[in-house]
Amino acid sequence: MKTETKDRIRVIGRILFVIYVLLLVYFLFFAEIYGRDSFAEQDYRYNLVPFQEIRRFWFYRHKVGFLASFLNLAGNVIGFWPFGFFLPVMHRKMRSAWLVTLLGFAFSLGVESVQLIWKVGCFDVDDLMLNTLGALSGYWIFLLCDKIRRHRYGEEI
Repeated sequence: MKTETKDRIRVIGRILFVIYVLLLVYFLFFAEIYGRDSFAEQDYRYNLVPFQEIRRFWFYRHKVGFLASFLNLAGNVIGFWPFGFFLPVMHRKMRSAWLVTLLGFAFSLGVESVQLIWKVGCFDVDDLMLNTLGALSGYWIFLLCDKIRRHRYGEEI
């Protein structure tokens, strides 16, 4: 693949990554449909017990509804797919599962910490685990797409 094409792909990846981060920030901190319209009116909410919320949403999925359970469990994973996918597109140095996982964890920890400080949502260790898994699985999706593309065209990005 030509250097010009690779550079164009990286620029597009950066633009899409910025759009993704802006949308993520909106939905996590400002979207009224998720009750994010009031900041200081709430108490600090947090869960530091691993798997507590995952178990709760799984066991009560029939009572809270499929959508609420899906948004909490799968949504946290799927929501971080773009993070793990676009990092290696933007930077060749990010082509390490360990590095993408570490950065996904750090970014998620930052998001959860801001939620706690701003009293928007809940600092949840389960979200931290699911988001990190999402970043890693996004990286796996990148690897799969890259393998298919290399098989078809024969070169790396």
